[in-house]
Amino acid sequence: MADQEEEDLQRALRLSMQQHAPPEPKRSKPRDNIAGDESDESPDVKNRRLQRELMAAAAEKRMMAAKTVASASASASASVSSARAPAPAPVSVSSSSVVSKGTSVLLEKGERGELKGTGEKFGTKLVESEANQLFSMVFGSGVSKDIIAQWTNQGIRFSSDPETSMGLVQHEGGPCGVLAAIQAFVLKYLLFSPDNLGAVTSKVLQNSVSRRLPPKESITVTNLASLTEDQKKRALVQSMSEILFLCGSNKRAVVASLDILSHDRENSPSSLMDEDITKALEGLLIQSGSDLQKVLRVNTYTSQAKAFRKLEEMLPVFQSRMGALLFLISALLSRGLDSVQGDRDDPSLSLVTAPFGHASQEIVNLLLCGQAVPNVFDGRMDLGGGMFLKGIATHVEVGFLTLLESLNFCKVGQYLKRPKWPIWVVGSESHYTVLFALDTSVQDENELEERESQIRKAFDAQDQSGGGGFISVEGFHQVLKEANIKLPNDKLDNLCSTGFIVWSELWQVLLDLDKSLGGMKDSTGLMGKKVFDLYHFNGIAKSVSNGTQALPNGESPTQRPRLTKLKVSVPPKWTPEEFMSDVAVPIGSNPNDSGTKDQIVANPEPPQHAPLVDCIRTRWPRAVCNWAGDPPSIV
Repeated sequence: MADQEEEDLQRALRLSMQQHAPPEPKRSKPRDNIAGDESDESPDVKNRRLQRELMAAAAEKRMMAAKTVASASASASASVSSARAPAPAPVSVSSSSVVSKGTSVLLEKGERGELKGTGEKFGTKLVESEANQLFSMVFGSGVSKDIIAQWTNQGIRFSSDPETSMGLVQHEGGPCGVLAAIQAFVLKYLLFSPDNLGAVTSKVLQNSVSRRLPPKESITVTNLASLTEDQKKRALVQSMSEILFLCGSNKRAVVASLDILSHDRENSPSSLMDEDITKALEGLLIQSGSDLQKVLRVNTYTSQAKAFRKLEEMLPVFQSRMGALLFLISALLSRGLDSVQGDRDDPSLSLVTAPFGHASQEIVNLLLCGQAVPNVFDGRMDLGGGMFLKGIATHVEVGFLTLLESLNFCKVGQYLKRPKWPIWVVGSESHYTVLFALDTSVQDENELEERESQIRKAFDAQDQSGGGGFISVEGFHQVLKEANIKLPNDKLDNLCSTGFIVWSELWQVLLDLDKSLGGMKDSTGLMGKKVFDLYHFNGIAKSVSNGTQALPNGESPTQRPRLTKLKVSVPPKWTPEEFMSDVAVPIGSNPNDSGTKDQIVANPEPPQHAPLVDCIRTRWPRAVCNWAGDPPSIV
């Protein structure tokens, strides 16, 4: 049959090449009506008719041999062929196979399809089972309308306040974890890769994340306040693209959007105004997987350049009230729903936590490291019996600190504490904010700090307590071996007497152990101070009262996005007494102290305290912080 089909097509091709006269107008008469007039046809007309019949017959044979229903594009092609010339047995296209208003064709379960010429622009539709799985994964069952409202009324927009114009603004609680993660990447591009904004090749991205600026390069908050709208938007699009490819293992990115433009397919989202999109979203409610399936459209990209252009085109939609949820969905689909469930310790829980609708740690970790793991320690923890708890698997671009570590609820590993760039998402019990430095040298360590990091990493690798800060005697001997620590027998016996070793007790012993034995005691007294600046951004802009007096017009005061500068001092406190104290070392208290500026913080300001300081001390344990004005807020 294949040989006959090929012969028919070749014959039709030869006939078509013999034509010199222009084609005749389309005939409207049925095929039967002209059958009796064939003897009157000229040779040219007869050849054209025969050619069309042969081509139509060959197409019919291919479809019959496949024994499948024609796809939308094949059906459209057959329809065009039938319109040009009647065929003996034309194949009709069922009107029910094409969605009249959308851009997708309903296919078999598990498949996605597109109408030719529209899929690239408007995306494909999720099958119902996938939409239901996605909705259940994010919100769970029995989610309240208030939580859904929080997540469907938050766009990805920059603050309108001049002082915080580089920051994304949040209006209500809930999606702050998504916004803070995007904000951290935006700052990475604005601060450390401003010349690469808009460069979208993988080579440029790889170069940008490995680049280090000179410590004193002139980056100031004033520079951030004077950024143009175009610079900020390109940093935002670049950040969104990088996060999605990170979630897709740097192989793909899925961009989710809404089918809100069906009333005018000639318009692209980038050509519409805010009011157009707002009007298109009027009355849109997402309360189930079925609701999500009706309006959600997705595009998958393996090219970073194409993904960048798509995100740039769809930016007005991401700035709309559905933006934060759409970006979360994009990240989940980029990772793959089954992979997301495989990342988690308990896949039965929703990613948006009850009862307040906050973003879970899994959401934040997905956006920061590309995997929806629930823990913040390095690697994974072996619980025995083939059971593991999953943590952060590799180094990250921007990091994470949390107040919960200072309360001993968890232990943040070195991957998140020491990211490639000095930018951290900061978590509290109910909110996510961002901490950053303008100077990459805040990440630099001297010899003793590097030694501390080495020992702490070896200790954490043996910590099976879930961040409790203690290890077994067997694990302790492994730490001593890896860190090359030579403890005297009396100290070793004392530490092992209880059957487990606590980090704080080990650290005090190491602080009094000479450096030549692998300890931290520096008999030279040459350890210098660290003084640097950090900046904290809280993008929340909701109406708050907090017991404060109402405004004259009766309205509650509004909390605006806020940027706070903190001066951080890390004194040289390397004896047990100094380490356990929270005050600066007085001049002359150390016999080896010469009083030079490199050894002590001269005339230190009175230390100030706020919950953010506790977070900072999980990264710099001896930090003393000062700021002007109200304390920085992490709630």
